[in-house]
Amino acid sequence: MPLASAHAERAEALTAAHRARASRGEKHPVEDFLFTYYSYKSAILRRWHPGPGIVLRDAPERSAWRWYRGRGDDVRVDAAGFRAEKGSMYRGIVNLLRATRDRAPQFGCFGLHEWAMAYRADEVRHAVPLRLGRDGTDAVVDAHELKCTHFDAFRFFTPEAVPLNRAALRREDQAEREQPGCLHAGMDVYKWAVKLGPLVPGDVLLDAFELARDIRTLDMEASPYDLADWGYRAVAIETPEGKAEYVARQRAMSARGQALRARLVAAVTAPDDTPGDADFSRLRSVL
Repeated sequence: MPLASAHAERAEALTAAHRARASRGEKHPVEDFLFTYYSYKSAILRRWHPGPGIVLRDAPERSAWRWYRGRGDDVRVDAAGFRAEKGSMYRGIVNLLRATRDRAPQFGCFGLHEWAMAYRADEVRHAVPLRLGRDGTDAVVDAHELKCTHFDAFRFFTPEAVPLNRAALRREDQAEREQPGCLHAGMDVYKWAVKLGPLVPGDVLLDAFELARDIRTLDMEASPYDLADWGYRAVAIETPEGKAEYVARQRAMSARGQALRARLVAAVTAPDDTPGDADFSRLRSVL
């Protein structure tokens, strides 16, 4: 199938550098994050799905794939089966995506979550020098209000940084606090796309991966770490100029994230369109 082949080629290009490093036992502090934090292997990006309601002609090999169903040599995603088996997860993800999408974005955090993870810590999370040193890093945190809204960033705050955040975050409150200006919420669109598996069209999955990759780059450029040896220029959020650059890029990432949330929700909540024997051909076809 041409679309599946094109998807695989794009996925191969997106993951080539990571796979090459893995073969040599090398690690990259920025580019490998999506494969370690989310624990999704690069191979998961290669598998293309058309999304619900689309018939794949002459694709009998997919009849054996999980959450696919066929009639003769024609197959399609069994969206109803996936939703039935993964109902709680499916509803939770869709509700979180919708809640985040519908909330007003906030742009005043300046990426300080990474600084809060290093605040007054004897050891830091990355084997990279601190750009301002230990005392300078702590001073930046002391000079700002922490406004993190993302639980999965907040849970890595040092104990000393936790009470400095505007709000104490809990997992059970995530759907009430997640907002589209948050870089990590935008990065998580990729996580949700992977979890929703065959319901997600291939282009949405790879677009979400690319957004997560670009967000991670800004995340680390604005972090307290000195990544000059890796070819990254610091976004010095401790300065007015750095703050302005961060917010401008954060707004652009947020806009991309919102567009992807809309596409993802639309794809996975599309009607199952389960046909009878006579009208199976009415579903859209991909040749």
